[in-house]
Amino acid sequence: MQIAIDILLIVASVVLIAKGASWLVDSAVHIAHRLGVSDLIIGLTIVAMGTSAPEFAVTILAVLRDMADISVGNIVGSNIFNLGFVLGGTAIIRSLQTTKSIVYRDGTFLLLGTVLVTIFLWDLSLKQLEGLILFALLFTYLGFLYIKREVPEFESESVETHWYDWPLLIAGFGSVLGGSHLLVDSATDLARLFGISEWIIGVTIIAAGTSMPELATSITAALKGRHGISIGNLLGSDIFNMFGVLGLAALIKDLNISSGAHLNLMFLVLMVLLTLIFLRTDWKISRKEGFVLLGIGLARWIYSFSNF
Repeated sequence: MQIAIDILLIVASVVLIAKGASWLVDSAVHIAHRLGVSDLIIGLTIVAMGTSAPEFAVTILAVLRDMADISVGNIVGSNIFNLGFVLGGTAIIRSLQTTKSIVYRDGTFLLLGTVLVTIFLWDLSLKQLEGLILFALLFTYLGFLYIKREVPEFESESVETHWYDWPLLIAGFGSVLGGSHLLVDSATDLARLFGISEWIIGVTIIAAGTSMPELATSITAALKGRHGISIGNLLGSDIFNMFGVLGLAALIKDLNISSGAHLNLMFLVLMVLLTLIFLRTDWKISRKEGFVLLGIGLARWIYSFSNF
């Protein structure tokens, strides 16, 4: 009976998170367009921050409850999920065009950050100083984006703005925070009932749940032909997760995690490197490449659950 209740609560929390993130993203995009910001920059910043709100809420809540495995596992798992299931799945639906700035600027920064985080976490801990370095690098990246405000390479139609954009933004944050609180409680309870480690539940179930906004946003943007928002959202979200969320989590307190992190960190480096190669070939991610990314993401899930 308790298992059924926990499963229902997980589903309800994911719906609450997805809906809240949808409100958050829609209102943020409207506000940003009103300020004359391009699609790619919106995808890399405003939309990425909005869709990263669930990871932020879940990770910080887990840190405050001394659940370091869930905190770090959620970020590592979400980034793998974003590139494997979300980017791969979106490319299967429709091939995604890319640009030099996405590959050489944003993709390279994500790859370097992923390698850096892997080095930091290889001793199964993330110290406050390392968190400070990550957080500082995020602001360096944002400052660079602000200084290099180039004309977008993907054109987009005008977006209608509304008087309720700001209230909707606040409601979205509230929904995401409430859903994240519920997700952590129900998922950790379910993990204990099944004897699954907190690392596995964080890197799989919770990671997938907090990645639902990225999934919905990227697929919707791709179907509308807004490839800048679709790809920018995913790369930007992974950047915010790794540098912003994980950096802030480590600033709150030192994080000590289980040895199960090693293989997942190697998976993450592989996913980022492969994504960059695919983004560079013919300046797009084809359906075939999407299947490869999806297959790797699925293989990582199967391995995780077969070894808990």
